[in-house]
Amino acid sequence: MEVNKVGEITVVTILTRVDANSAKAVETKMSELLSGGTKKIVCNFSQNEYISSAGLRVFLSVLKTMRKSGGSIALCSLRPQVSEVFDMAGFIPLFTICDTADEAIQQLS
Repeated sequence: MEVNKVGEITVVTILTRVDANSAKAVETKMSELLSGGTKKIVCNFSQNEYISSAGLRVFLSVLKTMRKSGGSIALCSLRPQVSEVFDMAGFIPLFTICDTADEAIQQLS
């Protein structure tokens, strides 16, 4: 995963696949960011082609942690097949979802 800072916002480019094999690595990286004091995260899904239920659990956990700590998270650039998985799981209303990283950064600013 690629991690960049844009001012006070951390932009994380999500792996091509977030499944049972890679979800733990994503969870570990996100936990490092959160324990390091990150309060605003944009998850850029432009490279992501697949997310499993294990991946969904990671993002739900991050969302809950961010809300408890007063932080915020936005997802952006979800491909149709990935957006459909979030939708089927009922996660769309839970997250701030934007078309582009720039839009997501602006939402969190």
